[in-house]
Amino acid sequence: MPSPDTLTVPQLSRLVGLPGAPVVLDVRTEEDHAADPRALPCAIRRDCRSVAAWAPDFAGRHVAVVCRRGLKLSQGVAAWLRHHGARAESLEGGFEAWREAGGLLVRPDRLPRRDAQGRTVWVTRVRPKVDRIACPWLIRRFVDPSAVFLFVAPSEVPAVAEHFGATPFDIEGVFWSHRGAACTFDVMLEEFGLAGSGPLARLAAIVRGADTARPDLAPEAAGLLAASLGLSRMHRDDLEQLDAAMTLYDAFYRWCRDATGETHNWPAPGRGA
Repeated sequence: MPSPDTLTVPQLSRLVGLPGAPVVLDVRTEEDHAADPRALPCAIRRDCRSVAAWAPDFAGRHVAVVCRRGLKLSQGVAAWLRHHGARAESLEGGFEAWREAGGLLVRPDRLPRRDAQGRTVWVTRVRPKVDRIACPWLIRRFVDPSAVFLFVAPSEVPAVAEHFGATPFDIEGVFWSHRGAACTFDVMLEEFGLAGSGPLARLAAIVRGADTARPDLAPEAAGLLAASLGLSRMHRDDLEQLDAAMTLYDAFYRWCRDATGETHNWPAPGRGA
């Protein structure tokens, strides 16, 4: 039985991708990290040797600490974090247990350069509808929860990317964009190493259908498109629209993960029917 201050792999797996997911701190040594530089979704690298200096930054937050095997490094860091007021737990079995269980792992070589505050910065066209909302949702829930998104005039995306160190997406001629029948959301799943997730793959079909006028790809695509168009008309500000739509995509993801077999029938049949 795990200790009260330990989080099991199945427990953390159920939290990943959700708005209430814990902060994941990767405290593996440089040697261990070099052996497998992939990371748990949204993981933040921290040096365990300087934990006393940065632990106060996580006061009041739920934190999952990951080292190679879930022993001295993660347990020691978690204890320091609890000392500074965090709800900190170490991952039982550590990175190795997560990997052996087939947990999602993000490819760090695909992450854009971070700014001085440790955030990835992205830029795309104004007035988003589907892909330009779905991709920010994916990034914030599985890659970088602090990611910044800039919405600018279509003609200015390349120049803004160059002058402000932002990564352009969902425009023609850039790495993060449509490829053949795949929309940008599909490309991000593949490039970040997340394509093996069944729920995300199911969501990708819905996004692709809504984004490319292919409602035949998934029955839910028409509903996502309708909700997306409605949100775009409710909000003049693109960031307000993104904030509002995060809950929409959270709901679609939870349906893809947990509720595809559930139906709703009202009124319920009477007795003896």
